Amino acid sequence: MSALFSRFGSFTRLRLRPFGLCRTTPPAAYLYTGPSKPIPRCSNPDLKKYKNLQKNFKRRLRASYSKFADLQDESLICGRDYVYSVGCEGIYRRDWRQKEAELLLDLEQCCPGGEDGGERGEWAVQRVRVSPSERHLAATMKSSHREQARCVVVKQADAATQKDLSKILFTLHNVFSFEWANDEVLFYTTQEGLRCSRVFCLDLNSPATIPRPVFEDTQPDVFVEVALSRDGRILTINSSSKTDSEVLKAPLSGPSLGSWVPVYTPCPEVTLKDMEVVGEHCVLTTREASGGLALTVVPLASPLGGFSLPLPLWACSCESRIPGPADPRHALQLLLSSPAHPQEHFSFQPMDRLLLSRPEREGTPPERGRGGEHVTKRLEVQSQDGTRVPVTLFHSVAAGCLQRAPLLLHVYGAYGRDLNMHFSPESRLLLDLGWVLAYCHIRGGGELGLSWHRQARMKGKRAGVEDLRACLLQLHARGISSPSRSAINASSAGAVPVGALCNTDPHLVRAVTLQAPFVDVLGTMMDGSRPLTVEEREEWGDPTADPQHRLAIASYCPLHNITPQCYPSMLLTAYSEDGRVSLDGVVQYAERVQQAVHTHFTALHGAECERAPRVVLNVQPGADHFGPNHFDLVLEETGRRSGGARTGESALQMAFLYTELGLDSPRRRS
Repeated sequence: MSALFSRFGSFTRLRLRPFGLCRTTPPAAYLYTGPSKPIPRCSNPDLKKYKNLQKNFKRRLRASYSKFADLQDESLICGRDYVYSVGCEGIYRRDWRQKEAELLLDLEQCCPGGEDGGERGEWAVQRVRVSPSERHLAATMKSSHREQARCVVVKQADAATQKDLSKILFTLHNVFSFEWANDEVLFYTTQEGLRCSRVFCLDLNSPATIPRPVFEDTQPDVFVEVALSRDGRILTINSSSKTDSEVLKAPLSGPSLGSWVPVYTPCPEVTLKDMEVVGEHCVLTTREASGGLALTVVPLASPLGGFSLPLPLWACSCESRIPGPADPRHALQLLLSSPAHPQEHFSFQPMDRLLLSRPEREGTPPERGRGGEHVTKRLEVQSQDGTRVPVTLFHSVAAGCLQRAPLLLHVYGAYGRDLNMHFSPESRLLLDLGWVLAYCHIRGGGELGLSWHRQARMKGKRAGVEDLRACLLQLHARGISSPSRSAINASSAGAVPVGALCNTDPHLVRAVTLQAPFVDVLGTMMDGSRPLTVEEREEWGDPTADPQHRLAIASYCPLHNITPQCYPSMLLTAYSEDGRVSLDGVVQYAERVQQAVHTHFTALHGAECERAPRVVLNVQPGADHFGPNHFDLVLEETGRRSGGARTGESALQMAFLYTELGLDSPRRRS
């Protein structure tokens, strides 16, 4: 789990704030919005055009979110007596007989402000854990102005006998992961800077009730977390780095290393993604050579008698769901989705080899839980060295119209993490508007296992850039869109291959949108005092100790390879207090690209008719690397990114893409 604190995005929410507009030297437009500098306010017709289009897309995005808002909420926490949910005001609960939920924990009550320089900020609930008999509840809350979260430990009350449903017992600061060992004992890890290295135990039965340390890993590149098994019987302390990991647990009956036996060994073209134990069966989620997902079932009593069951072709994401009291214990509850297909609940019964779609709620239109008329295709393109790179394609337009359709390509390719393929109302809206969405699973990611990641780490990073280039070239060659109608979206470390491609092949796309972009790889890896640099060297290399690593990074680093030429238009979104990606690096990148474009067009002296790109830097306040924390800002700026469930587009991004690709604004529905 150390990768959770790498430079990639995940889910969080943020409050809308107004921003100013500023214009600099033509031909590039440059927008800076941040609290650290005075913001000149002046007229800019292009940026005003973005704002007008934003209103259009904001309405459409609200309609898209509303369309899927009544789908079953699979984020509910199902206890023995109560069902818990998270709302804008706090945490709610209802018993199984109630229809209306009661406010159990008010955010205003547990996050009154004052800690953030007198400003309350916008708080959001991150994680909720309920003790086994539901006597206590623990939840972490995070402010948009802080990287660290606070954990509130609450004693629950019976609504029938007491007016107040909860009583706050403790507030613990800088908590990342936490789990109940029993009704009175809570284990948790603390976040110091951007690292988690210590585990504490809070015993509510202890007379002193003072948290005591129980574990510490002093290695600087290790991340520690606590986790609970699916059946709630085993609590583990997981200590992981980028290259190895260790799980510590208390033995159930004193098992020794010699008692472990292999259960399943996948063939080379199959990648393990997840594992659950259901009754006497081990159920593995695997990704097949074709790119599709499957369930591989291994009977624990006779491992050779296993079988594999392909999941539906449209399924790009598979998550196990914690069973509720009404769910059969012999079945595995699964949530399947794709960028075009809303999350759908399935029940898998390994004994009967049955995968059943759970009925939707009464009154929900049937098309809400399906991909509609959208087409899902799995392709392969050949990279420069002959490697076959998988691409997942979505479109709703007819095959004969694909060449004229706009293309938005998503990419990541770092830390062995899969590209986010969860459902996104933003992506669904783009598909409905006639876009083609391509998800390029380049090397450096985890789609095809450890080897896929290792081929594009350290000195091999350029392989991911070549994979991205091959994806664009061969999609265009197959009649899917064209460079003038193509754009790329990436976040965090996904900006590295995108920025490198813009330096070498800027003509392949017309626009790029980057969120919290990591663009100064060389400067970051050279400075060991920066957060995460030591840990990140296992991914990017150590240029201070190895000259070959320095040469490799210098050859692709987006910031250090900018040259005068016509770049794609860029929308760069950054956060003023981001601890993972330096704001200075993003600002410097925007300024250098802008200057390179200006130099290029100045040298032309009108000899060539070429459309000038725009470089738009949107700096939002806050310490969050992961983006907006509030629905209104999600619409204004970006959605959930890699590590979370929404990827993709926002009102500003959509307005930017339509403007820079020269597309007609969608007509308002009559």
